[in-house]
This record gives sequence, structure tokens and C-alpha cells, in this order.
Amino acid sequence: MTPVPQIRVMLVDDHTLFRKGLAELLEQRGAIKVAGIAGNGDEAMQLLKTAAPDVVITDLNMPPHGGLALLRQMRAEGWRGPVLVLTVSDAEDDLASAMSAGAQGYLLKDMEPDDVVDAVQRAVRGETVVAPAMTLKLVHLLQGGGQAPKVDAFQHLTTREREILEYLAQGLSNKAIARHLDISHDTVKLHVRHILAKLNLTSRVEAAVLAVEQKASQNARSGSR
Repeated sequence: MTPVPQIRVMLVDDHTLFRKGLAELLEQRGAIKVAGIAGNGDEAMQLLKTAAPDVVITDLNMPPHGGLALLRQMRAEGWRGPVLVLTVSDAEDDLASAMSAGAQGYLLKDMEPDDVVDAVQRAVRGETVVAPAMTLKLVHLLQGGGQAPKVDAFQHLTTREREILEYLAQGLSNKAIARHLDISHDTVKLHVRHILAKLNLTSRVEAAVLAVEQKASQNARSGSR
């Protein structure tokens, strides 16, 4: 059997203990290799040339210039791989700034370790990933894009899939949804894949946006009667 290629991750954080702990956590998963660790943006830009990461995970607030400055510099110098911001800040303004600067994900440092690993794997597949607690805030930011709900596509969802989609719109993680519905975590993951396929979407964030817009559309129609 051909071995699955490891995902190469570069970590950027000014707190030594945290970045070492995160490196150990990620390395415990056989599918992830920590290709480099940096304590600030300057170190990261030097390391980027030799580490050849598939994904960069950076803190938001760190001296001297911060994660957003690093992200903008990486993009300006042509690096197009996924960058995930990992921070303690759950402020919507920080989320908006990170996504505008070119981040592919926004994660919180109090997330479950397995959810961080899952986010890295999804980012490599091209998905936009955010901490479950930030989903509604991202939905709020994205609603200004004027994306039209796929009404016909929603009609193809099963009752269970509609339940799970509602929980996604509320920002719940797969584990939390599993607890609410008293089903396994793997069953929730399977349902989410089916939902994305039926709605022709690539990420749970897009599904959450559509669910919120669909609900708003239904409320508007009900109010006009």
C-alpha cells in the first residue's frame, strides 16, 4: 500500500511553550509533519524559503508586527498556500481583517485538538475553515455578498440532513451535533459530506451561510403574507 503523503505544517507563534505543545500535538497524528517553527514574522519569512510547508498556522497578535502583517507579506511575495490564523481573539473585526488579508481559516486556541487537526486537513483540500464559535460571525460577514439561496437544492435534503444543517448554521462542531442528536461523530461527518454534495458546496461555512439566508428568505416570505 502506498503511504499517504504527510501534510507539512509551519507554526508561527511568539509563545515558546504553546508552539512546542502544538507541534507535539500535530506530530502525534501520522498524517501531519511540523516542517518548521518560528517565533515571529521575520523568522517565518526566512523559514518559508526552506521549510516548504503545505499549510502555515500563525498567531494573530505577536511582536513586532503581528500575524496579519506576516500574512500580507507572504501573499505579496507570492506564497499562495493556505494560512490559518490561530488566536485567542473571537472578535468579529479580527476575523474580518484576517480573511481580508488572505487567511483561509480562523481558529481559536481553546478548540479541541482533534478539531485543529481536522481544520488543517480540510484547508489542504481547499476549504475555508473557522472555529465553530466563529461560524455565525463569518456568516454575518459573508451575507453582504448577496449569494442567492439554492432553494431547489434544499428540497433534496433529508429530514436528518436539514437538522444537521440547522446546527451547522448555529456554529456547532461535529462533536456537539453528535451529542445533540445522540448519533456518532462519524455519522455526522457522513451527513455533512452528503449535505455539501447535494448543495454543490465545498465547505460547511458555505452551507451555514446558505442555511441562514434560506431561513431569512422564508421569514421574509412569511412576513409578507
